[in-house]
Amino acid sequence: QVQLVESGGGLVQPGEALRLSCAASGSGFSIVVMGWYRQPPGKERELVAMVTSSGSTNFADSVKGRFLISKDSAMSTVYLQMNSLKPEDTAVYYCSAVIRLDSPARSFDTYWGQGTQVTVSS
Repeated sequence: QVQLVESGGGLVQPGEALRLSCAASGSGFSIVVMGWYRQPPGKERELVAMVTSSGSTNFADSVKGRFLISKDSAMSTVYLQMNSLKPEDTAVYYCSAVIRLDSPARSFDTYWGQGTQVTVSS
């Protein structure tokens, strides 16, 4: 069993910052990749940023230079630091994790959090 819980969303003015958190809970698995996705109103869900267990990161072009992704040493919590927010950043932000089950099959699966609303408006 794996549960992902996002927090930190809210209403901010353009130019301000927010930090989102994603906490993973459960047992019997290891997180291989964790990422942040967002879904603006009326649009498809898109990748924002991701980080692997080895520390490799990737960002969407639209957020490069403004957003940062980080994790704790155990990769139980992942953060998305969002700076210089713009109205077009308004979306529901979702945490996603690719996990590997420890035993016996050591299979892979993907899990999603419930999402947290980020609204950037004056």
